[in-house]
Amino acid sequence: MNLLLLEEADFIAADRVVLRDRRLTHMQEVQRVAVGDRLRVGRIGGLLGEAEVLRLEPREAELRVTLHSPPPAKLPLTLILAVPRPKMLRRVFQTVATMGVPRLILVNSYRVEKSFWQTPFLNPEAIRENLILGLEQARDSVLPEVLIEKRFKPFVEDRLPALAQDTLGLVGHPGDFPPCPRAVEQPVTLAIGPEGGWIPYEVDLLAGAGLQPVQLGARILRVETAVTALLARLF
Repeated sequence: MNLLLLEEADFIAADRVVLRDRRLTHMQEVQRVAVGDRLRVGRIGGLLGEAEVLRLEPREAELRVTLHSPPPAKLPLTLILAVPRPKMLRRVFQTVATMGVPRLILVNSYRVEKSFWQTPFLNPEAIRENLILGLEQARDSVLPEVLIEKRFKPFVEDRLPALAQDTLGLVGHPGDFPPCPRAVEQPVTLAIGPEGGWIPYEVDLLAGAGLQPVQLGARILRVETAVTALLARLF
Protein backbone atom coordinates (compact mmCIF):
# COMPACT_ATOMS: atom_id res chain seq x y z
CA MET A 1 0.00 0.00 0.00
CA ASN A 2 1.77 3.12 -1.27
CA LEU A 3 -1.20 5.40 -0.61
CA LEU A 4 -3.84 5.32 2.12
CA LEU A 5 -7.15 5.96 0.39
CA LEU A 6 -9.90 7.64 2.37
CA GLU A 7 -13.63 7.06 1.94
CA GLU A 8 -16.23 9.78 2.51
CA ALA A 9 -17.51 7.83 5.53
CA ASP A 10 -14.06 8.04 7.18
CA PHE A 11 -14.33 11.81 7.69
CA ILE A 12 -15.55 12.99 11.07
CA ALA A 13 -14.60 16.60 10.24
CA ALA A 14 -13.23 18.47 7.24
CA ASP A 15 -9.65 17.52 8.17
CA ARG A 16 -10.14 14.48 10.44
CA VAL A 17 -10.66 10.80 9.66
CA VAL A 18 -11.08 7.70 11.80
CA LEU A 19 -9.99 4.33 10.42
CA ARG A 20 -11.01 0.92 11.76
CA ASP A 21 -10.60 -1.62 8.91
CA ARG A 22 -7.76 -3.25 6.93
CA ARG A 23 -6.10 0.13 6.58
CA LEU A 24 -5.68 0.29 10.34
CA THR A 25 -4.26 -3.23 10.33
CA HIS A 26 -1.79 -2.22 7.60
CA MET A 27 -0.72 0.84 9.59
CA GLN A 28 -0.15 -1.28 12.69
CA GLU A 29 1.39 -4.43 11.24
CA VAL A 30 3.17 -3.31 8.07
CA GLN A 31 3.95 0.39 8.42
CA ARG A 32 4.25 0.17 12.22
CA VAL A 33 3.26 3.80 12.62
CA ALA A 34 3.26 5.77 15.85
CA VAL A 35 1.46 8.90 16.98
CA GLY A 36 3.00 11.86 15.16
CA ASP A 37 3.97 9.91 12.04
CA ARG A 38 2.90 11.23 8.64
CA LEU A 39 1.42 9.11 5.85
CA ARG A 40 0.62 9.62 2.16
CA VAL A 41 -3.16 9.74 1.72
CA GLY A 42 -5.76 10.44 -0.93
CA ARG A 43 -9.49 11.04 -0.92
CA ILE A 44 -11.27 8.66 -3.31
CA GLY A 45 -12.25 10.72 -6.31
CA GLY A 46 -10.33 13.72 -4.99
CA LEU A 47 -6.97 15.17 -4.01
CA LEU A 48 -3.83 13.59 -2.59
CA GLY A 49 -1.86 14.76 0.42
CA GLU A 50 -0.57 13.77 3.84
CA ALA A 51 -2.06 12.76 7.16
CA GLU A 52 -0.64 12.96 10.67
CA VAL A 53 -1.47 10.21 13.14
CA LEU A 54 -3.17 11.90 16.09
CA ARG A 55 -4.39 8.85 17.96
CA LEU A 56 -3.55 5.16 17.56
CA GLU A 57 -5.49 2.51 19.45
CA PRO A 58 -5.93 -1.26 18.89
CA ARG A 59 -9.30 -0.81 17.18
CA GLU A 60 -9.11 2.63 15.56
CA ALA A 61 -6.85 5.46 14.54
CA GLU A 62 -7.53 9.18 14.12
CA LEU A 63 -5.62 11.20 11.53
CA ARG A 64 -5.39 14.88 10.64
CA VAL A 65 -5.58 15.18 6.85
CA THR A 66 -4.15 17.82 4.51
CA LEU A 67 -5.10 17.36 0.84
CA HIS A 68 -3.48 19.58 -1.80
CA SER A 69 -2.30 17.72 -4.93
CA PRO A 70 -4.22 16.41 -7.94
CA PRO A 71 -4.01 12.69 -8.74
CA PRO A 72 -1.87 11.54 -11.69
CA ALA A 73 -3.38 11.88 -15.15
CA LYS A 74 -5.15 8.88 -16.66
CA LEU A 75 -4.21 7.32 -19.98
CA PRO A 76 -6.21 8.49 -23.02
CA LEU A 77 -7.68 5.01 -23.37
CA THR A 78 -10.82 2.93 -23.43
CA LEU A 79 -9.94 -0.72 -22.79
CA ILE A 80 -12.33 -3.42 -24.00
CA LEU A 81 -11.62 -6.80 -22.46
CA ALA A 82 -13.20 -10.20 -22.97
CA VAL A 83 -13.94 -11.53 -19.47
CA PRO A 84 -11.00 -13.69 -18.32
CA ARG A 85 -11.17 -16.53 -15.82
CA PRO A 86 -12.07 -15.33 -12.34
CA LYS A 87 -8.69 -15.50 -10.61
CA MET A 88 -7.13 -13.53 -13.47
CA LEU A 89 -10.03 -11.05 -13.54
CA ARG A 90 -9.20 -10.00 -9.98
CA ARG A 91 -5.60 -9.25 -10.97
CA VAL A 92 -6.68 -7.47 -14.15
CA PHE A 93 -8.85 -5.05 -12.17
CA GLN A 94 -5.86 -4.18 -10.03
CA THR A 95 -3.58 -3.84 -13.07
CA VAL A 96 -5.84 -1.48 -15.02
CA ALA A 97 -6.25 0.75 -11.97
CA THR A 98 -2.51 0.77 -11.33
CA MET A 99 -1.69 1.64 -14.95
CA GLY A 100 -4.15 4.52 -15.17
CA VAL A 101 -6.89 3.11 -17.39
CA PRO A 102 -9.90 5.44 -17.07
CA ARG A 103 -12.54 3.15 -18.62
CA LEU A 104 -12.77 -0.64 -18.78
CA ILE A 105 -15.52 -2.38 -20.73
CA LEU A 106 -15.94 -6.11 -20.07
CA VAL A 107 -17.49 -8.02 -22.94
CA ASN A 108 -18.51 -11.52 -23.85
CA SER A 109 -16.75 -13.60 -26.48
CA TYR A 110 -17.23 -17.00 -28.08
CA ARG A 111 -14.32 -18.36 -26.02
CA VAL A 112 -15.49 -16.89 -22.71
CA GLU A 113 -16.95 -19.68 -20.60
CA LYS A 114 -20.46 -18.98 -19.32
CA SER A 115 -19.34 -19.77 -15.77
CA PHE A 116 -16.96 -16.80 -15.85
CA TRP A 117 -19.95 -14.46 -15.66
CA GLN A 118 -21.04 -16.04 -12.37
CA THR A 119 -17.89 -15.13 -10.46
CA PRO A 120 -18.32 -13.03 -7.32
CA PHE A 121 -15.41 -10.90 -8.58
CA LEU A 122 -17.95 -9.22 -10.91
CA ASN A 123 -20.03 -8.00 -7.98
CA PRO A 124 -19.80 -4.19 -7.70
CA GLU A 125 -18.27 -4.42 -4.21
CA ALA A 126 -15.57 -6.84 -5.37
CA ILE A 127 -14.80 -4.75 -8.47
CA ARG A 128 -14.39 -1.64 -6.33
CA GLU A 129 -12.24 -3.44 -3.78
CA ASN A 130 -9.78 -4.63 -6.40
CA LEU A 131 -9.69 -1.29 -8.18
CA ILE A 132 -8.82 0.36 -4.87
CA LEU A 133 -5.95 -2.08 -4.37
CA GLY A 134 -4.61 -1.02 -7.77
CA LEU A 135 -4.99 2.67 -6.96
CA GLU A 136 -3.15 2.23 -3.67
CA GLN A 137 -0.22 0.72 -5.55
CA ALA A 138 -0.04 3.58 -8.06
CA ARG A 139 -0.74 6.47 -5.65
CA ASP A 140 -3.89 7.39 -7.51
CA SER A 141 -7.30 8.30 -6.11
CA VAL A 142 -9.69 8.17 -9.07
CA LEU A 143 -11.50 4.89 -9.72
CA PRO A 144 -11.72 3.67 -13.32
CA GLU A 145 -15.19 3.38 -14.81
CA VAL A 146 -16.14 -0.28 -15.32
CA LEU A 147 -18.93 -1.20 -17.74
CA ILE A 148 -20.28 -4.68 -18.50
CA GLU A 149 -21.58 -5.64 -21.94
CA LYS A 150 -22.76 -9.26 -22.05
CA ARG A 151 -24.01 -9.15 -25.66
CA PHE A 152 -20.98 -8.89 -27.92
CA LYS A 153 -22.57 -8.28 -31.32
CA PRO A 154 -25.03 -5.52 -30.29
CA PHE A 155 -22.28 -3.75 -28.34
CA VAL A 156 -19.79 -3.85 -31.22
CA GLU A 157 -22.30 -2.90 -33.90
CA ASP A 158 -24.42 -0.35 -32.04
CA ARG A 159 -22.17 1.32 -29.44
CA LEU A 160 -18.53 0.69 -30.22
CA PRO A 161 -18.33 2.84 -33.41
CA ALA A 162 -19.27 5.95 -31.42
CA LEU A 163 -16.84 5.05 -28.61
CA ALA A 164 -14.00 4.53 -31.06
CA GLN A 165 -14.70 7.64 -33.12
CA ASP A 166 -11.73 10.03 -33.23
CA THR A 167 -9.47 7.47 -31.54
CA LEU A 168 -6.87 4.98 -32.71
CA GLY A 169 -8.85 1.73 -32.70
CA LEU A 170 -6.82 -1.45 -32.11
CA VAL A 171 -7.48 -5.14 -31.52
CA GLY A 172 -4.74 -7.14 -29.83
CA HIS A 173 -4.61 -10.43 -31.74
CA PRO A 174 -1.76 -12.81 -32.66
CA GLY A 175 -1.23 -13.50 -36.34
CA ASP A 176 -0.04 -11.91 -39.55
CA PHE A 177 -0.97 -8.36 -38.58
CA PRO A 178 1.00 -5.12 -38.21
CA PRO A 179 2.93 -4.74 -34.95
CA CYS A 180 1.33 -2.72 -32.19
CA PRO A 181 2.41 0.92 -32.51
CA ARG A 182 4.64 2.55 -29.89
CA ALA A 183 4.32 5.76 -27.89
CA VAL A 184 1.16 6.99 -29.55
CA GLU A 185 0.05 10.57 -28.97
CA GLN A 186 -3.68 10.25 -29.46
CA PRO A 187 -6.62 8.61 -27.67
CA VAL A 188 -6.82 4.83 -28.12
CA THR A 189 -9.62 2.29 -28.06
CA LEU A 190 -8.05 -1.12 -27.45
CA ALA A 191 -9.76 -4.53 -27.43
CA ILE A 192 -8.06 -7.58 -25.90
CA GLY A 193 -9.60 -11.03 -26.27
CA PRO A 194 -9.75 -14.09 -24.02
CA GLU A 195 -6.78 -16.42 -23.57
CA GLY A 196 -7.96 -18.49 -26.51
CA GLY A 197 -8.11 -15.33 -28.62
CA TRP A 198 -10.91 -13.74 -30.60
CA ILE A 199 -12.49 -15.93 -33.27
CA PRO A 200 -12.20 -14.60 -36.87
CA TYR A 201 -15.83 -13.46 -36.90
CA GLU A 202 -15.20 -11.29 -33.82
CA VAL A 203 -12.03 -9.80 -35.30
CA ASP A 204 -13.97 -8.89 -38.45
CA LEU A 205 -16.80 -7.37 -36.43
CA LEU A 206 -14.36 -5.28 -34.37
CA ALA A 207 -12.61 -4.15 -37.56
CA GLY A 208 -15.97 -3.06 -38.94
CA ALA A 209 -16.38 -0.86 -35.86
CA GLY A 210 -13.02 0.81 -36.54
CA LEU A 211 -10.57 -1.37 -34.56
CA GLN A 212 -7.68 -2.79 -36.59
CA PRO A 213 -5.80 -5.95 -35.52
CA VAL A 214 -2.23 -5.60 -34.21
CA GLN A 215 0.18 -8.11 -32.69
CA LEU A 216 3.06 -8.24 -30.22
CA GLY A 217 4.98 -11.07 -31.82
CA ALA A 218 4.82 -14.85 -31.97
CA ARG A 219 4.46 -15.50 -28.25
CA ILE A 220 0.97 -16.14 -26.87
CA LEU A 221 0.47 -14.11 -23.72
CA ARG A 222 -1.87 -14.48 -20.77
CA VAL A 223 -4.54 -11.79 -20.64
CA GLU A 224 -3.02 -9.93 -17.69
CA THR A 225 0.40 -9.99 -19.39
CA ALA A 226 -1.10 -8.80 -22.68
CA VAL A 227 -2.80 -5.88 -20.91
CA THR A 228 0.46 -4.74 -19.33
CA ALA A 229 2.54 -5.28 -22.47
CA LEU A 230 0.15 -3.48 -24.80
CA LEU A 231 -0.35 -0.48 -22.52
CA ALA A 232 3.38 -0.15 -21.87
CA ARG A 233 4.05 -0.21 -25.60
CA LEU A 234 1.26 2.19 -26.54
CA PHE A 235 1.99 4.80 -23.85
